[in-house]
Amino acid sequence: MKTVKLANGVEVPILGFGTFQITDPQEAEKAVKDAIKAGYRHIDTAQSYMNEEAVGKGIAHSDVPREELFVTTKVWVDNVNYDGVMTSVERSLERLGLDYVDLLLIHQPYNDVYGAWRAMEELQKQGKVRAIGVSNFGVDRAVDLAAFNEVTPQVNQIEINPFQQQAKNIEALKNEGIIPEAWAPFAEGKNDIFNNAVLKNIGNKYGKSVAQVIIRWLVEQDIIVLAKSVKPERMVENLAVFDFELTEEDKKEMATLNEGESQFFSHSDPEMIKWMASRKMDI
Repeated sequence: MKTVKLANGVEVPILGFGTFQITDPQEAEKAVKDAIKAGYRHIDTAQSYMNEEAVGKGIAHSDVPREELFVTTKVWVDNVNYDGVMTSVERSLERLGLDYVDLLLIHQPYNDVYGAWRAMEELQKQGKVRAIGVSNFGVDRAVDLAAFNEVTPQVNQIEINPFQQQAKNIEALKNEGIIPEAWAPFAEGKNDIFNNAVLKNIGNKYGKSVAQVIIRWLVEQDIIVLAKSVKPERMVENLAVFDFELTEEDKKEMATLNEGESQFFSHSDPEMIKWMASRKMDI
């Protein structure tokens, strides 16, 4: 599979399997095993997904050696401070049954991100994480974090989909040496995306699904993509995107779909920040 090289030289499989909202332990374990069997080598979880243990079991029960897998987890808001990172990451590793994770992210841009970042830098030096980054950070916040710390965030995992394309932010992140990673590439089905006429017409040209067109569009921009499905046949389908290329006309048509705003919520909304801060989790 194609990989993307981070600023510190770590290579990330460009297609990852996301586990958000797969909370049933047996379903999560099976989904991870099925994803690895289908060909995924990049698995994404988070403390707040409440499935790290099941994800770890899926990894352990796969036939693929640990060193061939790329595993990401994220630190939840409660733990975004120096001590919180140091203690909660140990718990995450224990739940996952791993000695290290390949990528550790600050999940949301709230709480003591600077203290948390110093802890993450230490964990990287200790070999408990291979790369560190952020999630849902505006470009300004990511650059500010980089400017006042030793290590620049190596990844920023943000919402990117046909309705929220973020072209300027993607360019700005890349200019800073920060690799963009797309969550919700299918906008979680919003706006009837899988029946969108523009995307269906492009897919019909190549005998591909709407999901495959979207993944290909992101891959061609060297954006890491997290796709999620608990159906093995969809997992296989989502990986089959390396046998066609989009034309410039295809990309222009896709650009017309951009609404320029989140399909979910604004991370600068005070009410959302209050809600995130109030979401206390024993993790």
